[in-house]
Amino acid sequence: MTALDVSDLGYSYGAKRALDGVSFALRPGFTALLGPNGAGKSTLFALLTRLFVSREGQIRVAGHDIAHAPRAALSKIGVVFQQPTLDLDMSVASNMRYFAALHGISGREAAARAEVALAQLGMQERAAEKVRNLNGGHRRRMEIARALIHRPQVLLLDEPTVGLDFESRRAITAHVHALAQGGLTVLWATHLVDEIEDGDDVVVLHSGRVLAHERAAALRAGRPLADVFIELTGASAGGAGA
Repeated sequence: MTALDVSDLGYSYGAKRALDGVSFALRPGFTALLGPNGAGKSTLFALLTRLFVSREGQIRVAGHDIAHAPRAALSKIGVVFQQPTLDLDMSVASNMRYFAALHGISGREAAARAEVALAQLGMQERAAEKVRNLNGGHRRRMEIARALIHRPQVLLLDEPTVGLDFESRRAITAHVHALAQGGLTVLWATHLVDEIEDGDDVVVLHSGRVLAHERAAALRAGRPLADVFIELTGASAGGAGA
């Protein structure tokens, strides 16, 4: 069974077509959703998390149809949106416990899960710090840890490294790749080709359509992924070392 299955998904903002017949299926591992700004990545994430609802197509998460069994489907998803959603005046641990409570997890179980999730992102030593005192990279790591506290099967990250320096981006991508190697299904939206490794799957999205879905190494085929991206989309590729 695929962890995330999207079939013929469409969405419009009035007369503007944001997504048109989007289809892909993901198994455990790291998949980059690669597309320029305005490609439809954030709209897709809004549909995958049921912030938006579409009458076109189908989304299944761990076998659950999100239209007919939204609670079951959403319980299998962890998400990190582009805009941070942390309480800056609470500690890292308090933020984690609060989010756990939203999932019906409390007491020792919440504390234990928070400890494990923070350790996975190298954040366990900062549990007592106020979020306000963390730098941007550590805040992002904490958000990812928080998204894991209910043990989802699918982790969605919408441009999670925007605004971060190169070292912070590299650390976060390394942590998330490690999670994917441990059996998590990751969908990582980005326009930065240097965040993608040869062993990753890549879904190229442009103007609301899927242009390719292949292993990164196969897409490159002896040439820089940035060149492939420009060829497919006509857009300039961000990131270095592609």
